[in-house]
Amino acid sequence: MGAMAEAMVQYAQPLIDATDGSIEQLNKALSLSGVCFSLACVSEEAREQMLSEMKVDHKLSDDELESFRSTILMPLLQRYNSLFGSRQFDGFDDVSFRRSMQPIVESSADETSTTDRYAPCPCDSGLKYKFCCGKK
Repeated sequence: MGAMAEAMVQYAQPLIDATDGSIEQLNKALSLSGVCFSLACVSEEAREQMLSEMKVDHKLSDDELESFRSTILMPLLQRYNSLFGSRQFDGFDDVSFRRSMQPIVESSADETSTTDRYAPCPCDSGLKYKFCCGKK
């Protein structure tokens, strides 16, 4: 599993732990964590706009939206900040985004020196090592 996938599982773990293990509940937990992750990646103004749209799209009452906000969203926003810092992104498809979302791990000099230049980069950026971390 790549570093990004591991980080996302770590981020979603509280919701995953609250399930009974059924596929339906696991899918719901992962979907909710994805929504919260997307909301955490944007400014507070954009987040409020997205929540307003979500309320209309899903026909949520004020109480239901507030319940979602207090029991799911706010704890996961705090978890996002503790795991990834308070980074905000405009897009989710660029290499720098994927690289920046990996847990911060110090790599040894030996690890990078034994990587083949033409092998996929160990940082899971999707690039070859020589075009990614090998440039440093």
